Amino acid sequence: MLVYSGIKTDFLQSVEDGTLAEEVRQTIFEKMGRRTPESEYRAFQNSLTSMYIVMNDSHIPSNSGVAIEYNIPQTAKRVDFIVSGYDGEKHPSVVIIELKQWDKLTAIDGVDALVETFTGGALRRVVHPSYQAWSYAQLIKDYNSTVQDMEIQIRPCAYLHNYVRKENDPIDESWYSEYLEEAPAFTKHDNNKLREYIKKSIVTGDDKEILYYVENGKIRPSKSLQNSIAKMLKGNSEFIMIDEQKVVYEDVLRLSGLCQKDGRKRTIICQGGPGTGKTVIAVNLLAELTQRNQLVQYVSKNSAPRQVYLQKLKGSFKKSSVDNMFKGSGQFCDAPENMAGTLLVDEAHRLNEKSGMFHNQGENQIKEIIHASLCSVFFIDEDQRVTMDDIGSVDQIKRWAREEDSEIYEMELVSQFRCNGSNGYLAWVDNILQIRETANFDLEDIDFDIRICDTPGEVRDIIFEKNRTTNRARILAGYCWNWNKQQAKNTSYHDIKIGDFEMSWNLDGGEPFAVSDTSVNEIGCIHTSQGLEFDYVGVIIGEDIRYVDGKVITDFTKRAQTDQSLRGIKKLNKENPEEARERADQIIRNTYRTLLTRGMKGCYIYCVDPELERYLKERINAYNSKKVNT
Repeated sequence: MLVYSGIKTDFLQSVEDGTLAEEVRQTIFEKMGRRTPESEYRAFQNSLTSMYIVMNDSHIPSNSGVAIEYNIPQTAKRVDFIVSGYDGEKHPSVVIIELKQWDKLTAIDGVDALVETFTGGALRRVVHPSYQAWSYAQLIKDYNSTVQDMEIQIRPCAYLHNYVRKENDPIDESWYSEYLEEAPAFTKHDNNKLREYIKKSIVTGDDKEILYYVENGKIRPSKSLQNSIAKMLKGNSEFIMIDEQKVVYEDVLRLSGLCQKDGRKRTIICQGGPGTGKTVIAVNLLAELTQRNQLVQYVSKNSAPRQVYLQKLKGSFKKSSVDNMFKGSGQFCDAPENMAGTLLVDEAHRLNEKSGMFHNQGENQIKEIIHASLCSVFFIDEDQRVTMDDIGSVDQIKRWAREEDSEIYEMELVSQFRCNGSNGYLAWVDNILQIRETANFDLEDIDFDIRICDTPGEVRDIIFEKNRTTNRARILAGYCWNWNKQQAKNTSYHDIKIGDFEMSWNLDGGEPFAVSDTSVNEIGCIHTSQGLEFDYVGVIIGEDIRYVDGKVITDFTKRAQTDQSLRGIKKLNKENPEEARERADQIIRNTYRTLLTRGMKGCYIYCVDPELERYLKERINAYNSKKVNT
């Protein structure tokens, strides 16, 4: 959808008349139902004035097409400014320009394509403008069939018209070079350079004809995108499916295919505990459905699994259009109905009601995901809801599916492939944490290395040794120690101190905690480990769970003040103490259940509470004694 389109002379005249910004604001409201805030409107006026100066060049064809606010079909992404025409060899050509109001930014090393700048009323981490322009161009090339068939050239760039560039500027740091080459970043005094960039691509005008072709192109994944993800998946042992995983995979393929044929919505709920292969199925479906010409996306609320599985897919590829296939769960607030063929929602139990940094956007993430796709697939484990904001449940999914007139299908994954294939270990964890009574009150027939350590240093030593060969061992902890944001890159600052033991929470070093070579020297929490798996884990259990008078009890007052998992619990405790205790109790037990089941081969535990340590040792030692006697 184009909010505004015309030819260059129309654009220039409307800016001179002072009518264009208001025209665009009114069209946004009429077509999208969105009111433009006054601050955004003023910024938009400034950007249009800057583009007027750039476009006011006699060598840019007067009948070249100009578009403003192009909503990339089937997505919620918008391109700020487009110029269309033909290049010197008569090839159809489009220049897309990402406009920024920023006047300064900070480069971030070790993190792919991110910068820090003041935007949206706060200092935030956002993508480098060249990356953003490149990714939008890639999205159009990857999914617009007309662009593919007509071989329309898409040339992206960014224009920071308030930004004064200096020598050795952070915007030009070497780690951004790959994106700057693909999409140059022009700044305040680069008007002539931006003009030359446009003139190289737009030699003759098109009377906005190419804009029409781009806007009306059918959605179809390109062959290059299909080949790219297929190549990444082929032979990748991380994503091999076995047993019932393959059964669920084939069922979802069949139902998703039906959606594309008959146009009916279908919602699939796939329940499965830790290690049952939910993510493996999701990534395989992502690749296969893309091969079948669908627009498919992998969705999760938590960024950690997205980053890790994307990196495992890409391997040594740094810049790949596959990046556009991994989305956060809050990106569908304004998405049009059925914009995607299939949305694959991993860790669906972590979905929130509202979206955005301040939890004030949209109505309900579950509803918005179902609305935005013909086929929605929710991979869920209700026992892994670990924050007050987690609303993902089977009942909620069914409720919103019915409201969206979507058929509902339920599937289940039972066999566990984590913890050395032992469903018994998971049942044992439920038993010892007193989540539920199970027959697995001991570790009989469970091939899994579990130890209760006397000190946190002992946990560290074991994990260091286990990690030497494969980099697949990590230390995790309950969120009972404050995380100091100001020290997030300081390797010498230690958040977690227990006696003479000191370590840091996972540092802000760039690579995801689960795959970074240095993460073994740090401690991960629920937010950086949920949805992921390791060979071995060490778990430090804090004072929020203890053993008192024969019972495992929880205490939310021992959680760190910086932990957002229990945000709102104090207020709820004043209004309804019983409900507050019940909700906090479930979250704390689910948190440790999740941490204790991240390892595939072994788990090594230290308890801050000595009584809990004694209790766990007794449970394990009783089994060990039984083995010796038999």
